Amino acid sequence: MARKIPFNVVFASDEDINFPASELNNHGPTVHGWRSAPNGSLTSHDIILRFQHPAKIYRIQLLAHQYLIPEKVELWLHYSPKSLPSTPSSQYFDFLGFVALADNANTNYKSRELQSVTVCPRRGTHLKLRLIGVQGNDYNDTGQISLLAVNVLGEDLEVGPNNGNGEEHLANEAPPLDTATGELALASICDDLLFSMYVEESIVQTIRELEQRKVLAVNSERFEYARKLKLCMTALRTAGERLGRYALAKRQAVQQEDFSTARLRKEQIEMYRAAVLRQLQVQQLLEPQGVALSSNDQSCEIYAGGKPSLPSAPSLQDVAQALAEATFSPKSMTSLSLEDKSSTDGSQPGNDNMVTAPGPAAAPAPAPTALQATPTLGGWRKSHDELPQSPRLPSRHSSPMSSRQGSLRRRNKSVPRNSYEDYEERAIPTLRHSNTNEFLRECQGNALLEADPNRGRSRLNDRERRQAALPILVFGNELVEQFYSRQFQDREDGLMRLRNFLKEHDLVDSSSNEHAASPNKVARSAALLLHRAVRDAVYSVFSQATETVRMLFLEYVPGRVSPNEVARCVDRLLPELLAKSGDPSARLHTLAQHTILSIAACPEVAEQHLVAPALSRSVGSGTHQRLAMSRLQMLEQLVHTQGISTDKHSGLTCRALSECGCSGIHHPAEPVRKVAERILLLVYKVNPRLVRKQLPPDDDITRRNLLYRQLFTEFDKLDLDRKQELLLEASKYGGGHSSGDAATPPADKASTSSDASRLMNSRSGHSLGPMASSSNGYASCNGKQQYNEQLKRSMLSVTNSRKGSASNSESTEDNTPKIRCPFCDWSCAGSDATQLDRHYWKACPFLTKCPQCSQVLEVAALNYHLTTECDAKESYVICVRCTESVHKQLYELHQMEDYCRELKTGAARCPLCHDDVHLPQDGGWKLHLLSAGGCPGNIRKRNLKKSN
Repeated sequence: MARKIPFNVVFASDEDINFPASELNNHGPTVHGWRSAPNGSLTSHDIILRFQHPAKIYRIQLLAHQYLIPEKVELWLHYSPKSLPSTPSSQYFDFLGFVALADNANTNYKSRELQSVTVCPRRGTHLKLRLIGVQGNDYNDTGQISLLAVNVLGEDLEVGPNNGNGEEHLANEAPPLDTATGELALASICDDLLFSMYVEESIVQTIRELEQRKVLAVNSERFEYARKLKLCMTALRTAGERLGRYALAKRQAVQQEDFSTARLRKEQIEMYRAAVLRQLQVQQLLEPQGVALSSNDQSCEIYAGGKPSLPSAPSLQDVAQALAEATFSPKSMTSLSLEDKSSTDGSQPGNDNMVTAPGPAAAPAPAPTALQATPTLGGWRKSHDELPQSPRLPSRHSSPMSSRQGSLRRRNKSVPRNSYEDYEERAIPTLRHSNTNEFLRECQGNALLEADPNRGRSRLNDRERRQAALPILVFGNELVEQFYSRQFQDREDGLMRLRNFLKEHDLVDSSSNEHAASPNKVARSAALLLHRAVRDAVYSVFSQATETVRMLFLEYVPGRVSPNEVARCVDRLLPELLAKSGDPSARLHTLAQHTILSIAACPEVAEQHLVAPALSRSVGSGTHQRLAMSRLQMLEQLVHTQGISTDKHSGLTCRALSECGCSGIHHPAEPVRKVAERILLLVYKVNPRLVRKQLPPDDDITRRNLLYRQLFTEFDKLDLDRKQELLLEASKYGGGHSSGDAATPPADKASTSSDASRLMNSRSGHSLGPMASSSNGYASCNGKQQYNEQLKRSMLSVTNSRKGSASNSESTEDNTPKIRCPFCDWSCAGSDATQLDRHYWKACPFLTKCPQCSQVLEVAALNYHLTTECDAKESYVICVRCTESVHKQLYELHQMEDYCRELKTGAARCPLCHDDVHLPQDGGWKLHLLSAGGCPGNIRKRNLKKSN
């Protein structure tokens, strides 16, 4: 069976002093590898390896750098018996072949390429690697090339007196193959380069000893013992990967001269290694005395349920605390144990993430286990990689998902994870999005598919080709393959290419170019591809897809695509966007809502009423809260932008909106009911009779329900506002009485409401008492003159009644003390100051409560209070665009809202309704908050009835 052939580097044409060729002699997580001299003049670089013993070579493995990549590597083999002297000048090398390396541009220079080359069995004592050329890229400005590791697999050669010179092939021999997989049979898994480069060295040596014990156990038919050894080796590999990450962190701390962290890392490695060996009972399984232990042949608790659990890894805080205790109590360090935490931890740390290493199609290699940065506490939070080797990520992958590339999954999802490990394995945002952390990008790099040099792009199968027949005909096979690729970078590239195609595609006459696709076919093909893209689970792809959808309907469709084709495109895309609008993630459903409203703004879509009917359907009580609220919010926005229509097919009729609103107010979620109430109020302003017809009768029994009581209260306010408007119109018809009516104090408005109702009745054709008998006097006049005369008479009676009531009340009001609000001019009879405090606390529309500290203050000062005076001022920032105070966690969502807009010069922004307040220093706030309609966002409404 093949095993690792030890070797030493005896010659290198050149090298970087910080990365010598001797680094290739060892394998491990902390190995730097070899690099050529910077700005060298050599076009080819030779490295000669001498095997410690003559060997029969079966496989050669090469691990390339991320961006310091040669164009190809030639392999040369030399064999010289021990009886003959061997010097570099006398050596003759046989050419085995060469390995071409990819430029790694399609992986964004974040993954290492592993090449495993199987050769015919050859004798050899020296191996020469000739690295030719350099793959140019933006990150390799010094013209260097690098080789991280070399591994030679084979068997030791028994040298005899009849052995030849090794130049001919061993024609009758074949490399040993594994009967199960058909791959090269290895004597130990530790001999594979993918294993030795990621597992800590001491754990590798322990696994080798356990493998030897497993072979002996199988030969002696101790199968229970062999099963324990197998499970122990699997768990040790997971722990070894974690220890390798810790070793990388220690090396980086030393490079940064952070020796305190390096000491903590060293102690962390020792503590975790001791805890793992103790929990897995490695010393007992090794049987150091050479005597078989009966306990190894019996089932035990730790190995009874399959793969054993590992202890929790100590954080740097635990290590620092242990060292501090050891300073005061020397015995405390020896008594430190991790068994308490590991008794409740069923997870397997270090085995959470996997990435596949790239390789050629001819030599696929198993996926190595990636190393992941381990976050720690306080000042010890460091990266796990060397600092000077990090290229900057291109701007194309600056999306939120570009730093989470790779195939990341948990191997054992059934085992629960405790909070300690969740903290330990949490991805640190500063490291996750860092552009200077080379190792973290390698660990979270692309999960490239097996041996596909084209970055794992999927080839379309027959079913997919039939589905995408039209897009392939219009856009070409390459662009469609990007949409069907399993790599999200390919899907992003495909969406950007589609947008560019739509921008550059002009309406071409079929007679001038018969091969050009018509706009209808282009729109249909784009809708087919976007239907797949909007369902993508990656946020960056979904964001690109929604941008393409908006570009399609707002820029390409108008004036080009036929109405039938527009309807077909909307019917294909709208259901998927509606489903996304109900996503729990705020950024997803906000983006979906914005896209749907953009589609509705397209003139061709608005003319056919394609979006509103889908939004105005009744909302069932079982509809998800987020989905129902998104639908109602979009419907409310459409009412504001497009208005209430009389076309029964528009979906924005009074009946459709009232039915939708009535179904929404019965939803169990309060935010959904609030939006439904706002829709009903919008419809009530246009058709109050229809809305009240949809609701239960307005009586005392119905108003016992809080929902209906609030809704009917809002209806009464709208009715009162409408009556006041009619009264103002009537006063205008009445000539000189308009100014007197406009100056009517709030205490008299209750009495004038009955007069306004009489005016409405007279306007609808009913009589007003005495005027019915005098109608014959107006028979010769037309209807308008008769109506004006009736208004004049009614207004005279109203003003006379007001004067009489005012004169009667003057005598009593002079002797009654009053309390008056300095903000809103509210007043009440009496001298109890608590009434004014109660008014400030609950009713004054000029004041409001702070949402954080509940302090009562002016509405105009709320933004200033939240950022400078409030107890929670650290959580609020001022929006640079609209000057409102916004919570830090909601800042990004706030900037996506429509009301976040530039503030006009000389105006202020109301924090309740987000409208501009003009002339804030000259009575603008009073006009905004105390006008008849009041601030739309203020829950305090001015009490129109005063106490007498």
